[in-house]
Amino acid sequence: MKAVKKEIQSIVKELKSLTKKTEKIAKKLSKIEKAKTPKKTKAGVKVKIKVKKKAVARKAPAKKAARVTASYTVLTLIKKSQKGIDTTTLKEKTGIKDTYLQNIVFRLRKQGKIKSVGRGIYMKA
Repeated sequence: MKAVKKEIQSIVKELKSLTKKTEKIAKKLSKIEKAKTPKKTKAGVKVKIKVKKKAVARKAPAKKAARVTASYTVLTLIKKSQKGIDTTTLKEKTGIKDTYLQNIVFRLRKQGKIKSVGRGIYMKA
């Protein structure tokens, strides 16, 4: 008999603790529901409308302008001239120093893109 009484008492204690836990959970749920419901205003019920933002289309990064090499500018100037162009006018139009201009002309001659007509005068090949 005593063993049965002890078991019943332990079951009663567990039930009480479970009821306290359920009451705490119910209070938390009521707080959450109150927070979710819209508040009433003078005009009526305030309605919360969630608006989805449109995804902004990302623009492709701007392409960098291709750099024009010094040899390309010299070659275009030589190709444009019909009678040929001398080193002094190349130097004036491009603004390139003497030694650098001589190296460019030398490379273009070796590649066969230009030919020398006279001393310091160049034409397209």
